[in-house]
Amino acid sequence: MSSGFPIAVSVLTGFLGAGKTTLLNRLLRDPALADTAVIINEFGEVAIDHLLVEQASDGIIQLSDGCLCCTVRGELVDTLADLVDRLQTGRIARLARVVIETTGLADPAPVLQSIMAHPALVHAFRLDGVITLVDAVNGNATLDAHVEAVKQVAVADRIVLTKADLAADPRDVEALRARLRQINPGAELLDAGDRRTDVAALFDCGLYNPATKSADARRWLGEEAAHDHHCDHDHGDHDHDHRHDSRVRNYSLVHDGPVPFSAIEMFLDLLRSAHGERLLRMKGVIELLEDPSRPLVVHGVQKILHPPARLPSWPDGQRGTRLVLITLDMPEDYVRRLFAAFTNRPSIDTPDRAALENNPLAIAGR
Repeated sequence: MSSGFPIAVSVLTGFLGAGKTTLLNRLLRDPALADTAVIINEFGEVAIDHLLVEQASDGIIQLSDGCLCCTVRGELVDTLADLVDRLQTGRIARLARVVIETTGLADPAPVLQSIMAHPALVHAFRLDGVITLVDAVNGNATLDAHVEAVKQVAVADRIVLTKADLAADPRDVEALRARLRQINPGAELLDAGDRRTDVAALFDCGLYNPATKSADARRWLGEEAAHDHHCDHDHGDHDHDHRHDSRVRNYSLVHDGPVPFSAIEMFLDLLRSAHGERLLRMKGVIELLEDPSRPLVVHGVQKILHPPARLPSWPDGQRGTRLVLITLDMPEDYVRRLFAAFTNRPSIDTPDRAALENNPLAIAGR
C-alpha cells in the first residue's frame, strides 16, 4: 500500500426522512471534501438524483437499488476494492475519504463489518466514524417503533439532530435530546441547523486528532461527551415508555495496570463467541504486560474484530485498560465478571477455556 492508505471511511446513517441527502448536499460543497468518494444507496422513494446532478463526477458512486447492508453488501465490497484499484492505477489522482450513505432502514453493523472483515480492505481503509441523523419532528416515534433506529443512535460517534426548527413544541426537542444522550452518552450531539455542524465537526472521529496531530484516546472513546452526561441506568418509567432504549447499554470496563495479551485475547474471544450479535460496537485502549510502553488499540463490531494495532506511545499519559462497550440485550453483569476473571485475579494466568465456555461466571465468582 502507498502512503495514501489507509483511507478514512465515514458511515452516514439515519432513519427514513432524517435528512441524510440534504446534509450530504451541503457538506459536499465544502472544499474540504474535494477528494471524497461518496457511495450512495437508493432505496424505495428516497431520491438522490439532484445530488448526482450537483456533484456529477467520478467521485460519486451509486449502488443498485436495495439495502446497502444486506442485498448489495457484496457490491459494497466490490466498489471499495474498485476504488483502491483505480487509485493504484492512477485513474483517481487522490482519495482522502469515502462516505457511505446507508438506507434509512439499515442496521449499520454489516457495513462496518464489511470494512473490518475483508482481508484486503482492512489495510486499504480505516473506519473514521459513524454519523447518525435523527429527525426532531418524528424522532421519538421512530425510536419507539423501530429498534433499528435505536441501534443507529447507539453506534454513532456523532449524532446530528435535524428539523429542530420544524418541531411544534421545543420541549419535545429537548426531551429527544435527553433521550439521545441517554442511549449514547459517548457521542457528540450536534444540530444540523448550526453553522458549526460542518465537515470539521462531523468527520475525523477516529483515534487520530488532526487538530493536535496526535492520537486522542479520550475523544475517540467518547469519554469527553460522556463526562457531560452521567448515566446511572435508573430510568424509572422511561424504560416503560421507550422499551427499545432499555435494551441498549453503554458502559466502560477499566483496569489499572498491564494485562497479558493472552488474557485480553481470550476475554474478547469469549465475549464475541457468547454474545457477539449483542455487541453493537467496542473500542479499547489496552496496556499490555509484554510491552506497557506501547498501547494496544482494539475496535470491534459484533463478532468482527478489526486487527489490533499498536501505538508508538501513550497518547494522553493515562495508562491501563479502557474498553467502551455498546450492547443490545447483553447482561452487563456477565461482561463485568468475565472481565474481572482475566484482569483482577493475578493467580489466574490461563483460565480453563472449556470451563469458561460452559459457565463463564464460574471463575469470576469463585
